[in-house]
Amino acid sequence: MTVQELLRSGSDLPADSARRDTEVLLGYCLGKPRAWLYTWPDKEVSRDCARDFETLLAQRREGLPVAYLTGEREFWSLQLSVSNATLIPRPETETLVAWALELELPHTASVLDLGTGSGAIALALASEKPRWHVTALDVSKEALQVARRNAVRTRLTSVRFVQSDWYQAVKGQRFNALLGNPPYIDEDDPHLAFGDVRFEPRSALVSSNSGLEDLGRLVRGAPEQLLDGGWLLLEHGFDQSNAVSAMLHDAGFSEVITRRDMSGQQRITGGCWHAD
Repeated sequence: MTVQELLRSGSDLPADSARRDTEVLLGYCLGKPRAWLYTWPDKEVSRDCARDFETLLAQRREGLPVAYLTGEREFWSLQLSVSNATLIPRPETETLVAWALELELPHTASVLDLGTGSGAIALALASEKPRWHVTALDVSKEALQVARRNAVRTRLTSVRFVQSDWYQAVKGQRFNALLGNPPYIDEDDPHLAFGDVRFEPRSALVSSNSGLEDLGRLVRGAPEQLLDGGWLLLEHGFDQSNAVSAMLHDAGFSEVITRRDMSGQQRITGGCWHAD
C-alpha cells in the first residue's frame, strides 16, 4: 500500500483528531516527519510497516492515547518521552512555563517544579534559562525515571530530580519560584471516563476535597519554601481559580492573579510571597 492509501485508513478515528493521529502514527512507523507523508504520497510502504501501523490504529480506536502509543510528546519545542507512569504534557501547561519565564527573578534563580511527571516544566525552564537552578520532584519513582531519561535526551542534565511527597524531601530549602501542575480533578468528575485521561495515572489526576486537596497542600506549605519576593504558580481546573485565589490570599500571598490558557480557560493562578 502507498502512504496516501494508509492515511485514508484512519478516517474512522475520533473526528476531532483523526487526521493528526493518523499522520503521527504513520510517521512514527516510517520514522518520518508528518510533512514527508505529503511530499511522498505515492511511496510504497513495506508490509511489516503497514502491519505495525494497522496495529497502532486498532489500539487508538480502543482509546489509547497517541502519546502512549508512540512513547513521546512535544512540549515547548522539546521532544519528550512519556509512559503510562506520567501525564501526557498538554499545551495549556505551556502557559505556566511562559508566566514563570516572565517573572523578575535573579539570573541564577532557584526554581522548584512540583510533581514533575515527564519533566516537561522543569526541562522547558532549563532550556530557556540555563543559569537557573531547577529542581524537579515527584513522589513516583517510575515518573522520575522517565524525567531523567528526558533530561539526557534533551541534554538538559543540570536539572536536579528528587523523589518526594510534595515538600517533604526539600524542607529547609528555599526557592525563588515554586511551580506545579498537581492533581486537581474531583474523584467523581465524569470527564475521567472519557478521552486520554482514562489511561493516565489516576494519582496524577485526582485529588480529594472537590479536587482542591493537593492545591491546598502546596499553598499552605509554600511560605516555608519561598525566599522573600518569591512566587507560587499553580495550574488548576477551569472552575477552580476563585478557590485557589482565596487559598493564596488566606496564606498571606499578594499580587494574586489568574491567567487564561490558549483556549481562554482560567488555568494558572499565582501570587507573590513577602516575608514579614
